[in-house]
Amino acid sequence: MTRRTGSRGPAARAVPLASLPVAVDAMGGDKAPAEIVAGARKAAEEGIPVVLVGPPGLLGDTGDLEVVEAAEVIGMDEDPAQSVRRKKDSSLVRAAELVRDGAASAMVSAGNTGATMASALLRMGRLSGVIRPCIATPLPRIGRAPAVLVDSGANAECTSAMLVQFAQMGTAYAAARYGVDDPSVALLSIGEEASKGTSLVKEAHGVLAAGAGVRFVGNVEGRDLLPSAADVVVTDGFTGNVTLKALEGALRFIVHTLFDVFRTDDQTTAASEVLLPHLLPIAAQLDPENTGGAMLLGVDGICVISHGSSSATAMHNAVRVAHELAGRDLAALLAGAVGSARAEGFEPGGAPGILGSR
Repeated sequence: MTRRTGSRGPAARAVPLASLPVAVDAMGGDKAPAEIVAGARKAAEEGIPVVLVGPPGLLGDTGDLEVVEAAEVIGMDEDPAQSVRRKKDSSLVRAAELVRDGAASAMVSAGNTGATMASALLRMGRLSGVIRPCIATPLPRIGRAPAVLVDSGANAECTSAMLVQFAQMGTAYAAARYGVDDPSVALLSIGEEASKGTSLVKEAHGVLAAGAGVRFVGNVEGRDLLPSAADVVVTDGFTGNVTLKALEGALRFIVHTLFDVFRTDDQTTAASEVLLPHLLPIAAQLDPENTGGAMLLGVDGICVISHGSSSATAMHNAVRVAHELAGRDLAALLAGAVGSARAEGFEPGGAPGILGSR
């Protein structure tokens, strides 16, 4: 069934979020629409309500999934803000509008990351009190719940007030998504000492150490991220994105090198037959396809950002995570975390003697 979006108004929010479909940008990503549709269908087969958004004639076999028509597509190389404002009938914008209008519980896209953020922010709006939304990305920890890196790419330039809010929202997110009890929070820096780092890091350290509503455990260095001793690692979006991609590249290099060694000769091939059954489950935990994507924290709704090269497996996992977090009303939990901190005197941009100095 195909339909166009229509405003359903505030009354629609009385409907339990878990009963609403997850809106999937069917045209987002390098492997769209085939892999995106396949992943959405797999999620639907598990009982998760899903609605696809895109040009119906281009989506192929959508099975029994509902399709919300969107005539335009925002390309991976297009300017995020301009494309969202210009292409109002794009699959990304329409997906965000479904969440805004109470017709969907969450949105998922593997498309243009900047445009995904812009769509969510411009259509859903920010949660009350949030300075800037941020991206939370899981960092693997073998045999236990992943840590959360925040911000991993939304804000290249930050204030200490923003870093403090990232810590607050990251704490609420780690608890909601991974069930971590009283998550620990660390700042990413060049040394463990409070005196190390940029002026931004040192200033944020002072605020977090003074309270701010999170369990702050100090600084961590880049070498400590795999595995991270802290449940939430806070940094600015530029540093976070560089860090994340460096880690992804290093892991890819190690895995490829290891498999090349296994093909060196008969002895290494024989050794691989013994080792692979033990290594493959570890590789699965390190594979970004299995993480369910990153989360945009701070907008008034659920927005999952998947990798641009997402396969059907990645999209299936992203839809599952979006559905689960909508059911837990993540947006309300994030608003509560920021609101509680403000009530205790940590106003954005104006914590006594520290945030107000920037």
